[in-house]
Amino acid sequence: MKKDNLGQPSLSHAATPDEAGAGPEGEGQAVCIEAGLGRGEQPLAFMTGVAMDYPAAHATPWHAHERCQLLYAVQGVMVVQAATGRWTVPPTTAVWLRPEIEHRLLMQGAVKVRSVFVTADAAMGLPERDGVLHVSALLRELIAQAAQLGLHVCATRRGRLLAELLLEELRGQHELPFHLPWPEDTRMAAVCEAVLADPANSQDADGWARALAMSSKTFQRHFRHSAGLGFGRWRQQARMMAALDALLQGQAIAQVALQAGYESQSAFTLAFRHTFGVSPARFRERMRSV
Repeated sequence: MKKDNLGQPSLSHAATPDEAGAGPEGEGQAVCIEAGLGRGEQPLAFMTGVAMDYPAAHATPWHAHERCQLLYAVQGVMVVQAATGRWTVPPTTAVWLRPEIEHRLLMQGAVKVRSVFVTADAAMGLPERDGVLHVSALLRELIAQAAQLGLHVCATRRGRLLAELLLEELRGQHELPFHLPWPEDTRMAAVCEAVLADPANSQDADGWARALAMSSKTFQRHFRHSAGLGFGRWRQQARMMAALDALLQGQAIAQVALQAGYESQSAFTLAFRHTFGVSPARFRERMRSV
């Protein structure tokens, strides 16, 4: 597991060794942020929390945890990039990660992150795969409380009841299609990074194939095998992910459409509705009302 050397975020409670950084590469043993203990040591509590505030454009190094993790941004939008995919996380959603999943956080503006860590035994009935979940108003408050209590969520009867209610409320949340699969092939991953850096780039599969000195058929075969879906479908999903942050920031839908690579607002609206089941305008209204 890579160390949770999280740079210079501000902490809403006393930092554990992992939050403060585990020292230079190769020095000492990384400490689990979720437990405040060395790896292999088992805390008594089935749930712990942490609250961290990050500046704009901050990126954490790749790291992993021994427990399941629920990542939630009470303010701002973050991108969670993991070996299993990539998710854009607005303030009405949270990312659920299984234990030992390598990931990092990318901040789209200043972000206040609240995390809850749960033992595998306590996670029965919760998602068995990584993904994005809806966050109800009640769940939002429960996550905030657990994060504030930190390592002492289960130290009191009230805390234990809060933790039990949080898990019960979490089991009732539905998964959302905010997932962007990430290819394992380094060449295909480089293409994906380029697309995300400029979603409006119109270069198609043939163009990328030429850039990689391979036939279009070979490129499509490699991409589908590595990412799990074809390049065209992946690019459309990537454009939708890129559009979410702009919509939440209040940018005009026509402007968002152009930035996402669509020639017209109507074409963008059609693609957005196909992906998320609602129009961009309705999606933004829902995000603001939660």
